[in-house]
This record gives sequence, C-alpha cells and structure tokens, in this order.
Amino acid sequence: MTSDPRFEPEELFWRARIFDSLSYPSVVIAPDKSLVGANKKFYDTYHLSNEDLIGKKCFHSFLYKDTPCDSKDCSISKVLENKAMYSYTVKHQYKWEERVFSPIFDDEGEVAFVIFSIRDITRTKSLENQLIGVKEFISRVIYSSASAIVAADRQGNIELMNSVAKELFGDYNGGEGKIKHTEQLYPPGKAKEIMQMLRNEKIGGKGKLLIPRTTIVNARGEEIEVEMSAAIIYDDTGEESATMAIYNDLKDKIKVERELKYTQKQLAQSEKMASLGQLAAGVAHEINNPLTGVLFYASLLLERQDLDEGAREDLGYIVEDANRCKNIVKSLLVYSRSADSNKNIVQINEIVEQSLILIRDQKKFRNIKIIRYLADGMMLINADTNKLNQVVINLIINAADAMKGSGKITLNTYRDKLHKKVFLEVKDTGGGIERENLSKIFDPFFTTKEVGKSTGLGLSIVYGIIEEHGGKISVKKTGGKGTTFVLEFPLFVPEEEGLALCGPR
Repeated sequence: MTSDPRFEPEELFWRARIFDSLSYPSVVIAPDKSLVGANKKFYDTYHLSNEDLIGKKCFHSFLYKDTPCDSKDCSISKVLENKAMYSYTVKHQYKWEERVFSPIFDDEGEVAFVIFSIRDITRTKSLENQLIGVKEFISRVIYSSASAIVAADRQGNIELMNSVAKELFGDYNGGEGKIKHTEQLYPPGKAKEIMQMLRNEKIGGKGKLLIPRTTIVNARGEEIEVEMSAAIIYDDTGEESATMAIYNDLKDKIKVERELKYTQKQLAQSEKMASLGQLAAGVAHEINNPLTGVLFYASLLLERQDLDEGAREDLGYIVEDANRCKNIVKSLLVYSRSADSNKNIVQINEIVEQSLILIRDQKKFRNIKIIRYLADGMMLINADTNKLNQVVINLIINAADAMKGSGKITLNTYRDKLHKKVFLEVKDTGGGIERENLSKIFDPFFTTKEVGKSTGLGLSIVYGIIEEHGGKISVKKTGGKGTTFVLEFPLFVPEEEGLALCGPR
C-alpha cells in the first residue's frame, strides 16, 4: 500500500499488517477505480503479483468480466454515490461467494477508498439449504399428518394449523379467521387448565401431556370429543417459547364403541331370550297336559243337569280361568318359537293393512286416529304373515294403552335400497316410557300394568318374532310427546328380472 503522511511509520506498519491479516481476499480501490493495494490472502488466492494489480485502472474486468465499466450496475459507483456498503452473492459451479464493497471515509466524510472483499460462503449456503430442506420436510410432515396439529406462541396466539386442524375446528385463516387464540379452541377455562397440567411435573413429563378424552369447540360452537397430546416448546435458555397440540377426532371411535355396546347388549338379550324360551317351552308343555284335564272334567261337570246354580257358577269360573291359563301357555309356546313358521314373500304395506283389519277391539280405538304413511314401491320381505300381524297388532294395542284411549298413532314404512333394509315405524302420542324401564321392556313377564291385566309377554314375543325374521326392533324415540318403535327387516331382492312375486298363498 502507498504511504500516507498523516500516519506515523509505526502506525502505518500495523495498519498494513491488519490489512494483510484479513482472512478474506481483499483489495483497496481509489475513487477513480484504480487499484491501490491488496492483502496477502488475495495474492495467494488468485496467484497474482503487485505488478499485476497496483496502478491498474479499474478492477472491472476481474469483477464483471464482460460488463462495461460505465455500467449502472458497477458496485464501486454505487458505494461512491450512496456512501454505504454494498454486497451481492455469486455462484461459480459448486462454490458460493459473497462480494462486499465497503467505503473508507476521509476526515470530511467523503469516500476516500473502497475496500472490496471476497468471502467464500459455500458452507453457509450449504447449511442454509439443509435448513430450508429440513423446514420443508417438517412442514410436509405437519401438513400431511392425519392428526390435527396446532401451534401457538407463548401468549396463546395461533401461529400454525394444518389442514386437518382447519377442518376439525371449522374456521382458521391466519389473522383473518375467527379463531385466533387457543382459548377459542376449548370450553371456557379449559385452556388455562391444560396449561396448568402441562406445567405440573406430577402429571407425566414436564411440558408434556396426554389426555385420552377431552372436549374442544369448533368455530360454530359445537363441542367435539377428541384425544389430545400437548407440549410446551422451550428455547435454548429453557424458557417457554411456544405450545403445540395434536388432536384426534374420536367421533368414529365413539361410534364404534356405541355400536359394540349395542351389539353386546343385543347379544346378551338374545342369549337371555333363548334361555328363557327353552324354559318357557318346557313349562308350557308340562302345564298343558294337566290343564287340558282340568278343562275336560270341568266341562263334563257343567253338562250335568242336577247341578245347583252355585256349583255351576263356580265351575264356570274354573273353565274361564283354565282358558286364560291356556292362552298364557299358547303365548309361552309362541315366545319359545315352538310354533312352525310359514314364510312367504310379501309387501310390508300389506301386512300393515291386514293387521289394522284384524284388530277386533274397536272400542279401544274410538277416540284414536290412525294415520298411515306407507311408501310407494316394492318393499318385499320374507315373512310369516300371521306372526307379523301379531307383532303389528301388539304394538298398536300397546300404543293405544299408552295414550289411554285418546290420541294419534302413526304407521310409517320406508326402505333403504343401498343397505337393503325395510323399516316400519309405529309412533304414538302417549306419555312415553320411563328411562329406568327402557332396558327391560323386551324382557319376558315385565309389565307396568296392574296385576292380572297383562302377562308381560307381549313385547318379548314381538322381539322373538322380529329376531326370527332376521330383523331388529328398538325404541327410536320416547318422551313426554310419545314413543316411536322402529322395526327393521332385510329387503328381499329377486335374483331374476321379471320374477313375479305375490303374498301368502
């Protein structure tokens, strides 16, 4: 470098040494763009000598190759004009360089020289690219996750929601959406409770929490049951910097659990009914023989002409009660399915119409309106008409009893072609079934009527007949405004086109 009279020789020496000790190749350029010096690193890197550089007018050909010296893109001109540092990066095959132009000011604040340094930033760029790759990978993992993921800053402001979370919570669009804070994701007070649990080391690991079942709230205010795992994110100093949570909607799991519970209940009911059916069949056959004898001899005695009126009246009571017992035995045999089935392909609407015709006790229905909504179309089932008539009549009479002889009974039929099902609903406007009785209504001998008014076999026989037909019966709805029973049967689908089907022959 050239000497400067403003500096002492000793100061010039160490200033030159500092310049030479720079780890980046550097050159000093005068305002007229002539080269006035370079450090040792520059000479060693580019294998140049003093004669190759010092005094040469403009270092432009080294910097820009084919770009003209008076180009507006000249970095030296930009530094001289703006009196500020200027830099840019270039790539040579697999190597990245950062080129930095810094002004050196004189006492008047004018640019006396420009120092130009070339820094190898290949490693930095490589790390940046790796970091970008990792970020993109993490982002893909988050946004392709089957679970809902939400992240928030330490104040609870939501910073990230993946697509599943947006679908689960129903409304999130960055700062423009309705959901902006974690407190909006839960019922009131729940967010603070979760944070307290996260900070409680006694409940698992510090800053980590797994909740098998909890409640969240979506943008429409609907509560949703979810499985949740949450964590606090700490910075390098151990301070809380953010929180994140992963949610799994339990809707399908709860549905499966409910269906499994219902299936187990149905299985238990079926097993109980089968056991009681065997018992009922045995009891019915054992009672039938002596009962037949009682009726036979009582009837013979009634034929005698020498009986006084008192004895004849007593024998009449015996015959009446024996016949009542005979009907109970008959019901037991039906309940135990001892009677043979005679199944045919029939329209369910025909069964409904026939059942209404067969109702004998019309006085019971004097103040009851029966409404029919019978769907059009083929709703064929494979059924024993007589038994299903018994089912429909039983349900209609029960409905009339529930309304105490005044109200409205609605019969509704429809089908589900996709799942091959036929449905019959029997709805009344009575007082409903007590909650504590719902689980017992299909049990044999269970009745809420007075002693002597019912055997309690009606609905249990209905249950057995429906099950015999491969169907189901359940209470769809009950309450102060009435009860709806729904009967489900397999839809019969003819295998051959044009097959003519008719009712029972």
